[in-house]
Amino acid sequence: MSRLLLGIPSKGRLQADTAAWFARRGIEIEREGHSRGYAASARGFDGLGVILLAAAEIPRELAAGRLHVGITGEDLVREELPAHETEIRMAMPMGFGHADLVVAVPSVWVDVETMHDLDEAAHEFRRRHGRRLRIATKYHNLAREFLRNSGVADYALVDSQGATEAAPKNLTAEAIIDITSSGVTLSANHLRPLADGLILRSQAMFCVSRTAHWPREVEAILAKLEARLDQPAA
Repeated sequence: MSRLLLGIPSKGRLQADTAAWFARRGIEIEREGHSRGYAASARGFDGLGVILLAAAEIPRELAAGRLHVGITGEDLVREELPAHETEIRMAMPMGFGHADLVVAVPSVWVDVETMHDLDEAAHEFRRRHGRRLRIATKYHNLAREFLRNSGVADYALVDSQGATEAAPKNLTAEAIIDITSSGVTLSANHLRPLADGLILRSQAMFCVSRTAHWPREVEAILAKLEARLDQPAA
């Protein structure tokens, strides 16, 4: 029997919110076997296969056609797949997982309030220190595009797969580009977003692969699933 393959985040708040979102619509997603496994099942909806993946892997698996549908953050879709329109359809905002991708600088940089100010600060930094101002981020594609469009050129991106907001305090970067939901973590690390430094308002998205194999029976399962998901939550 053909199945619609759904990828959902394997851990963290996004995984918990995704499971709760489906449960409110009568679909119970449960991890199979050992709690650290990556297979799951869906009770309450026939023909749905569930695979647990790291959230950043889901856009790539959708683009490769190995998943039919998936739940992940819009920020990750746009970062992982710069040409995502040809590979993925972001079909439905989920209403959770809200986060803003922002450019943030140390709070003590009182004269740096805008992207134009950051550009001037970067030129002055290189003049004084003989090297480019470092910006730590996990979002290299989105960062480069935004910085280019904002006219900032004299910088170097530093890859950060850990606590990006700690990079200036740890002296591994001077500024950051990262996601924030409340701003509390930025403030705790003595950082603040620039006034015009908002790159993206992101949330979890229900995404559909344009490259997967779509036999007629799988298309029918997707149509039934989308009809179920459109219903008001219990």
